[in-house]
Amino acid sequence: MRGQAQPVQSVPVDASAEEGIASGELYVHVLGQVETPGLYVLDIDARVVDALAAAGGTLDDADLQAVNLARPLSDGEQLVVPIIGAAAEDDGASSAGDGLVDLNNADQAELETLPGIGPALAQRIITWRDENGRFNSVDDLLVVSGIGDKVLAGMKDLVRV
Repeated sequence: MRGQAQPVQSVPVDASAEEGIASGELYVHVLGQVETPGLYVLDIDARVVDALAAAGGTLDDADLQAVNLARPLSDGEQLVVPIIGAAAEDDGASSAGDGLVDLNNADQAELETLPGIGPALAQRIITWRDENGRFNSVDDLLVVSGIGDKVLAGMKDLVRV
């Protein structure tokens, strides 16, 4: 399962779980239409499907059409599985309710909303991410061809990892 679809609504829970990242784990708060809502510690490369499995699976009235089971998770994320018929508050993979673009999950269109990022540079960011894995810090963008200090400074307050 590595395709792109609509993501689960996500908002930050605790962005200070640096210990989890260093140890190859991430913390995810799972709620909504799941058997056992709660805080789960998962592998750093976990996907939404892994978080739902840790929460005991989804309830019968869970709207799985609004859930991208293949989406990678971020440390400190809150996953809300909506009930069928409920409108999703956020259908962007890169937004976590804080208005910031998540460099590890954003698609090309979302990256292009950033100042100084056009189609070619957005594609280079995605290519770098696909070839090298997750960004560990916003400053990691400097390794992407075409992003220098000036471009990074223009978007630094608009992105997160």
